[in-house]
Amino acid sequence: MRGWWQDLTDLVLPAECGGCGRPRAVLCPECRAALTKGAPCRVRPVPEPSGLPVVYAAAPYEDAVRAALLAHKERGALALAGPLGTALAGAVRAGGGDGPVLLVPVPSARRAVRARGHDPARRIALAAAGQLRRTGTPARVLGVLRQRRAVADQSGLDSRQRLDNLAGALEVVAGGTRLLGGGLVVLVDDLMTTGASLAEAARAVRVARAGWEVVPEEFDAGRTVKEMVRTQGVTGMAGADGVGDVIRAAVVAAPPDSFQINRN
Repeated sequence: MRGWWQDLTDLVLPAECGGCGRPRAVLCPECRAALTKGAPCRVRPVPEPSGLPVVYAAAPYEDAVRAALLAHKERGALALAGPLGTALAGAVRAGGGDGPVLLVPVPSARRAVRARGHDPARRIALAAAGQLRRTGTPARVLGVLRQRRAVADQSGLDSRQRLDNLAGALEVVAGGTRLLGGGLVVLVDDLMTTGASLAEAARAVRVARAGWEVVPEEFDAGRTVKEMVRTQGVTGMAGADGVGDVIRAAVVAAPPDSFQINRN
């Protein structure tokens, strides 16, 4: 576990740029520009998982952006949360919506948080909320999602395997549902790859809002959210293309191919 003195050292005396390795810079001007050089865009993985909300990303996951995200997540370069949070705030704004914004981080596995010494998505979300408030958008972070069961490491899994791995794995904590009614819910993460994590997070939020629960032994990974709506009579769970869905998602980065939606 990192000590507070290590966190302070990273903030005050950064060793190198998180994007290119230039010495004595948290993120050099060129790498910072890579995070914000284009307007945040809607992104869509292929194949797109059922129930995935509308997702906006700040930048393609490549080169300096990829290096900065990995430095923050895996090497504990905590000072990068500031510029990464600013990029995430831009993606949140691009998703639209008036009034207060509730940022709900996709939770990491507890073992991953222990190993890294911090929760990357939550740290970036807190930075993004601060940036949004400074620019006039009421925002706060709600850490209301948790893993209800153990999941396998996602690395090396394809899109179908990731969906199966995460199916029914998340839930809203007790008392969390009432907090989700205070504004537009925006699920946030540092990176979207296949969209499986965001789709599962959206399912958990929709389930909690609808006031019903899917226990692990009852959850069928092969059933889509729309099938659950039809058979259970639950409203407001149809997904990004459904009527009344008030969930959005925003990430710092996504694979370059997922930006192709904006060119068709």
